[in-house]
Amino acid sequence: MAIYRYTASADNTITNAFKAGLSIRGTGSNMGYADALEVFSIYGQTLTTDDADGASRRSEELTRILIQFPIDQISTDRLAGTIPASGSVSFHLKMANAETPFTLPQDFTLAILPVSQSWTEGSGLDMAEYQDLGVSNWLTSSGTTPWTSVGGDYLSASNQTASATFPEGYEDLEVDISHIVEQWIDGTFSNYGLGVHLTATQEAYYSSSTGADDGNIINNPSGSTDSYYTKRFFARSTQYFFKRPFLEARWDSRVQDDRENFYYSSSVAPAVDNLNKLYLYNYIRGRLVNIPAVGTNDLLVSFYSSSNGSPTGSAIKLSAGGGTGADGDTNVTASYVSRGLYSGSMALTAATTPLEAIHDVWHSGSVHFFTGSVYPELFPTYDSAPTFDRVTSCTNLQKEYSTQDTSRFRFFVRSKDWSPTIYTVATANNPTDIITSASYSIRRSTDGYVAIPYGTGSDRSTYLSYDKDGNYFDLKMSLLEPRYMYQITLAYYNDSIGDWQEQPQTFKFRVED
Repeated sequence: MAIYRYTASADNTITNAFKAGLSIRGTGSNMGYADALEVFSIYGQTLTTDDADGASRRSEELTRILIQFPIDQISTDRLAGTIPASGSVSFHLKMANAETPFTLPQDFTLAILPVSQSWTEGSGLDMAEYQDLGVSNWLTSSGTTPWTSVGGDYLSASNQTASATFPEGYEDLEVDISHIVEQWIDGTFSNYGLGVHLTATQEAYYSSSTGADDGNIINNPSGSTDSYYTKRFFARSTQYFFKRPFLEARWDSRVQDDRENFYYSSSVAPAVDNLNKLYLYNYIRGRLVNIPAVGTNDLLVSFYSSSNGSPTGSAIKLSAGGGTGADGDTNVTASYVSRGLYSGSMALTAATTPLEAIHDVWHSGSVHFFTGSVYPELFPTYDSAPTFDRVTSCTNLQKEYSTQDTSRFRFFVRSKDWSPTIYTVATANNPTDIITSASYSIRRSTDGYVAIPYGTGSDRSTYLSYDKDGNYFDLKMSLLEPRYMYQITLAYYNDSIGDWQEQPQTFKFRVED
């Protein structure tokens, strides 16, 4: 399972905008329980004499977003092995656009910066008249504790910030903030959440005679004389399940076990394609556990011919690039992957008469832990560009799942023009085609809303694993809103055309509390 989502634990909009009448500012207002978050900048709506020298200047009105996430829970999940170590997972801030009846700004950039002191969310709702007062607002972080600078205190070093651009204005916010999250986790700075607001060059211009912030107005001589009104996002209190702001952890969790996809080395194949990967799964009483004598250390794998279903003779020599790298090695070094899971890669050259079966023996010295079987094949050859048309079925699909479930979906794949022999039909366990590059997406059936999009980018978060029983993926059902039906769609990468092909079969299920 390669996607986890952490919904915001607190959020708020703070502002120094004028109330109706353009004489009093809403600097004390709190919007911590509103169902939307808002960013805007208004320049010159009125003249103001707030400055110390009493001169009249064009007004500056701003809003900024404060938002916080449960980093302690992410740390706990990492310690439990649920979330991979730093460098193996990315964290993406996602905030959904909320439509408004107001003019939508275009071509703007939002700065995303860690807040540098604690703040209290509050329960204000009024985003129009700014009548709800209290706790975090434009002037104070917790009601009685003032911000060092009006509008909030933020870290601004280059390794602490991020940004998102909005060419059309209506886009959702999605940005990789892994570098910020990892610094929260390792304690480089405290988790006080994030500030989201327009960049300094797009927040409104104001030049104070003192060169410093003037009361509740930010001194910003590099600011803009154009207004950006208004960009809204759904807040954590919205009724729309998938629109809540969240941190999404993504990583490549694939198991790529070639036990049913094992090929002999070929002189026409690149070295990387001649390698096969095998896994040892140490299940004890239904759960994966480390082998006590091995722990997280390496172990060895050797290969033998088969005689009456058992290993026989001397260990088979590996091809160049297999095992420890030297041609003629007889042992593969298998590494620890995760709890109870070990993996090694190897290349084998076919004998004059290729063997029907060989055995992989996993061992450490004279202690043998597991013996398996593989049935290597020769790489197929083609006299024309192949066309891959496949039929897919989900072999263990249930009609209904609970939000408390983490479920595994398994798939059987065969060629569309598959023509079985009588023997094949009579065989109980027909082999499945292995799709080495397959991705899934989850859509809500009622309206086609994409709850989990294809993750085929660099994080490969929705790629399917595979083993001797075929392709599969795991899904945490709490990612989906209960009391709805969803459908799984699959896409397979077709190297012969260099593109993804969505499969026509879909697999429907319902999620309940």
